[in-house]
Amino acid sequence: MIYLDSAATTMQKPASVATASAWAINHLASPGRGGHQPAMDAAERAFTCREAAARLFHVGDPERVVFTFNATHGLNIAIKTLARPGSRVVISGYEHNAVTRPLYAMDVRLRVARSPLFDQRAALESFRRELDQGSGLAVCTHVSNVFGFILPIEEIAALCRERGVPLIVDASQSAGCLPLDFEALGAAFAAMPGHKGLYGPQGTGLLLCGADPAPLMEGGTGSESKRQAMPGFLPDRLEAGTHNIAGIAGLLEGLRFLERRGVGPIAAGEGRLIRHMGEGLRAIPGAEAFLARDPAAQAGVLSFRLRGRDCEEVGELLGSRGIALRAGLHCAPLAHETAGTLETGTLRASVSAFNTRQEVDQFLQALQDL
Repeated sequence: MIYLDSAATTMQKPASVATASAWAINHLASPGRGGHQPAMDAAERAFTCREAAARLFHVGDPERVVFTFNATHGLNIAIKTLARPGSRVVISGYEHNAVTRPLYAMDVRLRVARSPLFDQRAALESFRRELDQGSGLAVCTHVSNVFGFILPIEEIAALCRERGVPLIVDASQSAGCLPLDFEALGAAFAAMPGHKGLYGPQGTGLLLCGADPAPLMEGGTGSESKRQAMPGFLPDRLEAGTHNIAGIAGLLEGLRFLERRGVGPIAAGEGRLIRHMGEGLRAIPGAEAFLARDPAAQAGVLSFRLRGRDCEEVGELLGSRGIALRAGLHCAPLAHETAGTLETGTLRASVSAFNTRQEVDQFLQALQDL
């Protein structure tokens, strides 16, 4: 199989990820749930994972790296900590339902900083205009999960800091794929999944906490057991219940892989593959590829569609030929509305550190054959 769906899940992972998860199932208990060796070893493995994430994303205190089930879990914590019913919240025109659905459920006054696809300057100016009208919160994806558009998150964060507006960053498509300096951003929170660019197992995620979060759920933490309120300190305040220690052990190996390879080289390699793919798609009659003019505006995600062909049908045909990608609206109707593809959806190809130029050429040939 040629796997081009890493924006959903990086199915191709370092072998050490599965090995570590399998070993953890048979050798590790639960952190904070005993003074015996398997529990102590689990606590050590979890803290080592926090430390690795803190190094990668420049978080000063590893205990402000909180384990979540996925990015959606982390975004819900962040949004429900900072948003209030009736408050004005500014978001980009490229947000995922993991951002928009919690906000709609809270009945906030939502303002969309709309901008043309791949126009970073326009995105920044749109945020500036909306923030200047007053806002209690800003939420922005770093990279569009549909189009790979890299929003100017550093500059948007600076606008928010200047105006005292807390910022939540959805790093679902950028964590592990692009450099991300949480300390420099000064954001309130950044949420990310473990199973995409961090090469960890499904069911893992991280929430980086610059602000003090409110618990999304309550329960046992293995600490302050006499107290009926959740502990006041991180990470325990947000980590009620038993940890996914097998997933955390695998996530640690994914982070170690990124440390060895380097996020910069991975980003450069993915960028080259996407440019090659986009240029190849544009040579196919009837194909429309959403490729940025400026390579610096697009990460390892590329959407396209074929004139007169249903995207879902083409996706299934490619799947039957051993090529895995995703078709449809990708849980991000706002992004499609912004780009003018809401009625048709798109086919989305996304790459990882494990894809090759030869695989891209085989994909292009299969599409040409269709």
